[in-house]
Amino acid sequence: MPERRRGAALEKALLDAAWEELTDNGYARFTMDAVVQRAGTSPSVLYRRWSDRDELVRAVIMHMLEERRLDTPDTGNLREDILTLMREINATRVQLITVMNVHLASYHQETGTSPGDLRDPLATGRKKALDVLFARAVDRGEIKPELLTERIKSLPFDLLRHEILTTFAPVPDHVLEEIVDTVFLPLVR
Repeated sequence: MPERRRGAALEKALLDAAWEELTDNGYARFTMDAVVQRAGTSPSVLYRRWSDRDELVRAVIMHMLEERRLDTPDTGNLREDILTLMREINATRVQLITVMNVHLASYHQETGTSPGDLRDPLATGRKKALDVLFARAVDRGEIKPELLTERIKSLPFDLLRHEILTTFAPVPDHVLEEIVDTVFLPLVR
C-alpha cells in the first residue's frame, strides 16, 4: 500500500499533477476531476486547497515559476550575465512560456487576466534577481543607471519570449546574441 502523502509533499503532488494535466490537455479540457484522477486522490483533498479550477491554475503557474526559479548569473560582465540568463530560459522554459501564453488563452479570456498577471515579477522573484544583475553592471561602470527603465530591463527577455512564441521552439544562439548586442546593450551604454 503506498504511503499517504501529507502537507508540502501532498501539495506538490497535486500541483505537479495539475501541471501535467494542463500541459497535456490545455485549459479548455482542464478539470478538477481530471487532476484528482491524475493525482490519485479524492475531490475533497483538492477542493480544501483550491475552490475552483481558475484558482488551481494560478497556483500551478506560481508553483512552476517558483520551482524553476533561475539563479542570477555573475560572470563579471553584463553581456555574459544577460546571455547566460537568456540561454538558461531558452533551455528550460520553452514549455512553460508556451503553456502560459497559448494553452491559457481561454483562461485569460474567462478570467479577464493577461499572461503578465501570471508572470508577476515580484511574486516570482524575477524583479529582484534582475535588479541585482543590473546593480552589479552599474557598480562595474558598464552601464548608465539613468538609462535603466523597467521596460529596458525586461526588453531582452520580452524579445526572447516573442521569439519562442513565434516558433514554439528554443531560439538559436545567434539570435540571442543579436538581441543583446544590437538591441539591448546600445540602449544602456
